[in-house]
Order: sequence, then structure tokens, then C-alpha cells
Amino acid sequence: MNSLKTQAIEEINKSSELKDLNEAYRKYLGREGEIGKILKSLKDMAEEERRNIGKEANELKAFLEKQINDKKSVFLNSAKKKAGSFDISIPGRKARTGHLHPLTLVKRQIEQIFQEMGFSIVLGPEMETEWYNFDALNIPKDHPARDMWDTFWLKNSKNLLRTHTSPVQIRYMERNNPPIKIIAPGRIFRHEATDASHEINFYQVEGLMIDKEISASNFKAIIQEFFSRFFGKVVEARLRPSFFPFTEPSFEVDMSCLVCEGTGCSTCSGTGWIEVMGAGMVHPNVLKAGGIAPKDWQGFAFGMGMDRLAMMKYKINDVRLFYSGDLRFLNQF
Repeated sequence: MNSLKTQAIEEINKSSELKDLNEAYRKYLGREGEIGKILKSLKDMAEEERRNIGKEANELKAFLEKQINDKKSVFLNSAKKKAGSFDISIPGRKARTGHLHPLTLVKRQIEQIFQEMGFSIVLGPEMETEWYNFDALNIPKDHPARDMWDTFWLKNSKNLLRTHTSPVQIRYMERNNPPIKIIAPGRIFRHEATDASHEINFYQVEGLMIDKEISASNFKAIIQEFFSRFFGKVVEARLRPSFFPFTEPSFEVDMSCLVCEGTGCSTCSGTGWIEVMGAGMVHPNVLKAGGIAPKDWQGFAFGMGMDRLAMMKYKINDVRLFYSGDLRFLNQF
């Protein structure tokens, strides 16, 4: 017993880290350790011998436990000093689970609804050429959209940051034959003043449908169905004459106000309607630029801001909140 005590103390003192100390504990005090073997052998000894050896074994066990705990305290105190005020024995903090941004939620819902109606999702580059962003869309060189106040031109280059996702439609038409049924969601950039309803960077989704006998009535039915699914209630849509260089005829699209249910309120300026997008029948020049013969095919195109849709869906009054990074706002979704 004395030899075992001397050997154990020597190994405990030689321990230079917790790993060594734990190994010494298992060797002498563990379930299959040396002290445990002695205690298990007591049943085969005479009564007086069992009493004496059992007492010595338990005293040695208590002694070694104290030696190991004292040594362990030395290691922990040393680690605390190295770590400053941080207590390494405190359990770690559980990592917070992240969640999707409201614009991502809206984007995914829009894509799902249009996919269920048979549309394909098509993406394109955010840095565009003058041809795809303007020329191919029947926007002439003297059009005000080309002014620096609307467009971010890249220095020493004819390239630019796209001002809409319409270039994706041209790229798709060049590589695919009709019939065509696509939407093009993505980020766009416009050089304009930032306020509660405008940002220089925002998200847009544009749609294109081309076939033999597509008309404005097809568009109205599709977009009205989209509104109803997106907002989870029956939503009426109406078309008003307008002008866009890439469509002819062109129209603005209004939806019935969700705040007053069409009866008139301050949100809709008492009209019962809210403007949400521009649309129209694809201009023949745009079809030609995409390699499609206008005499054989026709269709509609539309574009709407995902940020605006998110504002209406979640009753948000300032578009800048989406890009603020403020967790007090984002954690609500």
C-alpha cells in the first residue's frame, strides 16, 4: 500500500496538464484502477485482515482524490490567469440560429407562385452592356434613362450596372425559340435620390410570355392570380394606358388597395387603387432584337419591384429599413 501511494504521488506531481492528471485518476481511482482492485479483493480475506486493509485502502483513496483535486485547481487557476477574466469552466453560449431576410422570403414566394403557373426562372449578369440594357429594348441614345442621373456607367467603359432585369429577356430570346414563359428576378441599380420609397439598389422581377395568340387579357388574368396568391386574398387588378419604349401598347397596372379593401383611404389617396407595375405588349423592335419574328409571335412583358411588394405585404413604410441591417427590424420576420 505504501509503495502504491508513493508511485501515485509521483505520477500526480509529474502531471503537466489535465490530460496527464485524468490518466492518473483512471489508473488509481477509476472503476478498474489499483485502489478498486484492492477493494474488490477484500471478500477473499480473513475478517481482521479485511478490516485493516480496507481501512488503509479507503484512506489512500481519499488522500489521492485530494491530491488530484488540488493539482487540478492549480491547472484551472493558471488557465484563468492566461485567459484574463474569462472562466473556461463556464458552459459555452448556444449559437443563435439565423433566418431569411424579408426580401429573400418575398423573392422565394414570387418564384414559387410563377413556377406553379408554368413560368421558368431565368437569371442574368448585374453588369450589362449598352446593347442589352438599352438598344435591344428600343431605348434610343437620346432617351432620358441614359442620363447619369438614372444610370451608373462604369468608368472608361460602355458597360453599366443594369437599370432593370429586362436585358435577361433579350438574352433568353437570343438562345431560345418561342413559346417563352419566364420571369427574371434580380438586383438592379439606379442613380436617384434615396428616400422612404426609393433606393439606389433594389430588387425587381420582370416577366415575359410569348406565343402565337397572347393578348393583354392573358396578362391581366395571370397577374391578378399572382396578386391573390401573393397576398392571400382576392385582389382586383386594372390596366391604365401608359408609355414605355419597349412595349406597345403599354399600361400601368393598379391593384385594389388592401388597406381599405377598395373603398378609399389615405394610403391610396381615396381612389381605392395602388399602382404596382408597368407592363405592355412586347414592341416588335424588341422581338427583332431577340431574334424573333413579330409577324409570327407576340406576347406581353411586365416589371415590378420586389421591395414595393414586400412593403405592401408586411405594411412597411420605409424601403431603407430592408438595407439598414437593424436586427430590431429584421428579427420580426
